[in-house]
Amino acid sequence: MITHIDHIVLTVRDIERSVVFYQRVLKMEAVTFAGGRRALTFGNQKINLQTLGQETRNFAGIGSGDLCLITQMTTEDVLAHLAAENVEIVEGPVEKSGAQGPITSVYFNDPDGNLVEVSRYA
Repeated sequence: MITHIDHIVLTVRDIERSVVFYQRVLKMEAVTFAGGRRALTFGNQKINLQTLGQETRNFAGIGSGDLCLITQMTTEDVLAHLAAENVEIVEGPVEKSGAQGPITSVYFNDPDGNLVEVSRYA
């Protein structure tokens, strides 16, 4: 029935601050859609950004997101890049289980406390 995830939504305090963070730290591309809404794209996926209360059909909370993003960079290069961007590592590198098998992951938080996991398949 389901083939893939199209987009996810993160609830943040300041959308433009989040746009800058994800552009700078994860090299995502910022886009504007649907009457001024903001999102970040990478590959064939998108992260939509919303503020608390903007979407009334869910029970979103600021900083409640937890996402795993896959990279082709080496874990050492990811760590060096995050250090250069002054991003504090919460955990890792650590071995975890991804959707397609074992991954090596590095965890950090975005400015709103959403947990971001950047992982690499062996």
